[in-house]
Amino acid sequence: MNRLPPSASVVTPADGDRLLAPSAVRNLPVILALVQDVAPAQGRALEIASGTGQHIAALAAAHPAISWQPSDLTPDRLASIDAHATGLSNLRPAKMLDAAQSGWADAHDPYDLIYLGNLLHLIPQAAAETVLREASRALAPKGALVVYGPFMRAGVLTSEGDLKFHTELRAADSDIGYKDNIWVAQMLTASGLSQPVVRDMPANNLSFIARRESP
Repeated sequence: MNRLPPSASVVTPADGDRLLAPSAVRNLPVILALVQDVAPAQGRALEIASGTGQHIAALAAAHPAISWQPSDLTPDRLASIDAHATGLSNLRPAKMLDAAQSGWADAHDPYDLIYLGNLLHLIPQAAAETVLREASRALAPKGALVVYGPFMRAGVLTSEGDLKFHTELRAADSDIGYKDNIWVAQMLTASGLSQPVVRDMPANNLSFIARRESP
């Protein structure tokens, strides 16, 4: 695990194993609307780095015909995800997955949708490259990869808040920090996906939506 500043992961305990992240509450409506635009009518979906589980529980409730697979790295996050999943029959038990390890796509049946939110700025560039490459390989034909989070624009940090957060990340670990939007788009196409649709999102975030066009 990379070192992270306190501002990168703010969670509070709730009842039982559930953890709550204020940021997850704030951006949940945005995430639901983003995924709504690309979600299949039915099929299999994976969330990489599900964190507390707040997002994927809401996504599973909004799309009951999709089988959702949450994943994360740490036992407390996995327990929190499962605690948030109570009563959702289409939300599978949380799985430990290090998405920055090469080869994990080979161990899974293909997914019709993969959602990756607010992770790339918290891991090194080489790890981010592996995450995007493996996620692209894990898609079924016509499957969609949705990437969401804060990014540089052509190498530039475009808000005071982004500059402050990026500086805090680099001070905690010089290998991490904001990735560039052009690099992300190039990585997706180099991994065999369509040219991504890039959208401006609230709070100066971006989303990338790309599809696997062939087997």
